[in-house]
Amino acid sequence: MLIFLYGQDTYRSREKLNEIVEHYKKTHQSGLNLRYFDAKNLSFQELKDELQIVPMFQEKKLFVLADIASNQEFKESFMKNSKKILDSDNVILFYEGGEVKKDSFFNLLKKQAKTQAFEVLAGQKLKKWLAKECEKHQASIDPQALNRLIEYVGNDLWQLSNEVQKLAAFKKGKEITVKDVMLLVKPKIETDIFKTIDAIALKNKKQALNLLHKHLEKGDNPLYLFSMINFQFRNILCIKDLMEKGKPLARSGLHPFVVRKSYQQAQRFSFDELKKIYQKIFQVDYNIKTGKVEAQTALDLLIAEL
Repeated sequence: MLIFLYGQDTYRSREKLNEIVEHYKKTHQSGLNLRYFDAKNLSFQELKDELQIVPMFQEKKLFVLADIASNQEFKESFMKNSKKILDSDNVILFYEGGEVKKDSFFNLLKKQAKTQAFEVLAGQKLKKWLAKECEKHQASIDPQALNRLIEYVGNDLWQLSNEVQKLAAFKKGKEITVKDVMLLVKPKIETDIFKTIDAIALKNKKQALNLLHKHLEKGDNPLYLFSMINFQFRNILCIKDLMEKGKPLARSGLHPFVVRKSYQQAQRFSFDELKKIYQKIFQVDYNIKTGKVEAQTALDLLIAEL
């Protein structure tokens, strides 16, 4: 039997991998027939030799092969011998974190394996996951605190899980509030996002686009990048409004780190400029959500038109 787990959301895919391995260990308690392979340099002959070894205690074998995507020689040999492997009682689990090249090997696994893809969570799916993560740690969370936590951290489930554990330990069974998130969680406003906004303020659209595309090349989700730009311009507008009215910036309710960065950037824009920019962001957000334009194209157009 073949199992294929892949996708950019490595937190959930790794959870699924661990779940399968733990189930195997409970069923086959000797643990002698569970093997892990870093498949980048694995030869097909090595796997074939392992399959031919008669297992102890008549147990099924479980082979976990991670990161096979770049091993072209293995993939070609595997496809030539796939019928024999499929007839085997053993379990071969292919695990790929991140993007997967959609080649003939990928198509074979999609057709023959029990396949599960783990895409990056966003919107309501991300909120539901985070609420369940809180429940897992015996913690309840105020809806506004949940939204603020996502604003601060984004869709990095590894960090979100760590932050939930920290908040749950701090609250000891009490509800997690916005104030708790602001106190304990440092916003993940990445340096390049601030640099991008600085470049926009300086009318350097070329630099802003270059910085944006560096994020995309690293694999950052376009929707996440748009949400971060939206989030930061909203903060700048809020801070600018308080500055214009001569009111304390602490009234914004933002984390001191965000207040400091937003204040620096607010000085580079007029209030009218910020209102026009935010209206433009609102329109682009609407166009993305209604399917009028793809997120990555919308980002490029947004920067070009600001």
